[in-house]
Amino acid sequence: MPVAPKTVLCIHDLPGFGRAGLAVITPVLSALGVQAVAVPTAVLSSHTGGLGAPARLSSPGYGPAALAHYRRLGVRFDCIYSGYLSETSQALLVEQAMEYWPDALKVVDPVMGDHGRMYGGLPAEMVPALYNLCARADLILPNTTEAALLLGDPLPGPGATAAEAADAAARLTRVCPQVLVTGVEAGHSILCAGAVRGAEGYTVRTPLFPRSFHGTGDIFGAVMVGRLLQGNVAQAAAQAAAAFVGECLRATPAGADERLGVWLEAVLPRLMPNEPPRR
Repeated sequence: MPVAPKTVLCIHDLPGFGRAGLAVITPVLSALGVQAVAVPTAVLSSHTGGLGAPARLSSPGYGPAALAHYRRLGVRFDCIYSGYLSETSQALLVEQAMEYWPDALKVVDPVMGDHGRMYGGLPAEMVPALYNLCARADLILPNTTEAALLLGDPLPGPGATAAEAADAAARLTRVCPQVLVTGVEAGHSILCAGAVRGAEGYTVRTPLFPRSFHGTGDIFGAVMVGRLLQGNVAQAAAQAAAAFVGECLRATPAGADERLGVWLEAVLPRLMPNEPPRR
């Protein structure tokens, strides 16, 4: 009998336009042979990065009802993966999922800000709420701004160094046993600084592309989760995720609107395992 695909509970927002959130996470996980079960924190006509005020569909009761339904069905999740949360109640929803499925790998992308500032529209209470969520995770994926918010440090400028990122990652292992600080520019490279509680840290480097597209962090996180569930260690999973984001950037023509995300569609097949031809 074939082995059933691993299953990931994905608690993120769902933008209809703009290649971000669940709109990219779900196809990436599917291409990696992983079943994605999406629990949208909000349904938006587009992401919120420069495309105007999106239409929004939000139902506070949906998330808890969905989790209760999955419990009644006896669904088993191999991983719980959370991302952008717009309200502190949504952090509590992720905590509830962690309590329902305690054996699942728990991955939190504490989406709060970038480039030295917190995202507009997020309440100040989101920082302690996400801190508490990160403390219950197995792996967190902050950028340098989010790492500073979690640590209570001054927000970094645009030129955070590799050494600063490595230091932040190591200090955050007091909160979560595995940390990967992402998106650090270092010369002609972009790097991620990883730290594991009680072990040596590591660095992942890929060539720097001088463009900033919405949704690449969600693609990175989805590939990393998929590779971890395939049995990769964190460093190898991060390297694979960074390399795939680079492929997406190379596939996106020069001059493409950065608000609309990378041209993921042409690159997705490269994530699929090579199967021998059928006779």
